[in-house]
Amino acid sequence: MNQGLIPSRYAKALFEFASEKKADRRIYDLMHALESSFASEPSLQQAVGNPFIPAADKMKLLTTAAGASGNDEVYARFLQLLADNNRLDVARDIALAYMKLYRSEHHIYLVTVTSAAPMAQAEEERLRKLILRHLDGGTMEYHHRVDPSLIGGFTVTINNEKLDASVADELKQLRLKLLSN
Repeated sequence: MNQGLIPSRYAKALFEFASEKKADRRIYDLMHALESSFASEPSLQQAVGNPFIPAADKMKLLTTAAGASGNDEVYARFLQLLADNNRLDVARDIALAYMKLYRSEHHIYLVTVTSAAPMAQAEEERLRKLILRHLDGGTMEYHHRVDPSLIGGFTVTINNEKLDASVADELKQLRLKLLSN
């Protein structure tokens, strides 16, 4: 079976179950925290993939990594389902698939603005409002990063689409033009 299909199916089932229980937002927050834990601690994936660590210990680890309480019924049942089906090792992929599904269902866009230097608060707020107007009534999860390699200007990434208004990109385009002549 396609490895991408397995996490998608579990994420869809979890989303439907969490929605029935009116816990879809809480599970989204837990999946976000779980993904952050996987990103910041690479050994977490090694631990959940280790066949010598008992499933109960992996479930405790995943509960802690998500910041879930031990009495969170929906999350606990989700982990038990993964343990029963020997799928705890794909928890990160399921978390990513769940977040993607949740964002799609709730019209939430991932927006990342990367600038060469920190932006003034008023300038950043103006840019946020401009982006929000182009989201067709959706909401956004906004992140701002600073990347000095842009030299100047900024890039805006909305989901997988990127607008590059950086000096580095303009220099690259100019270089390509000069090379093609």
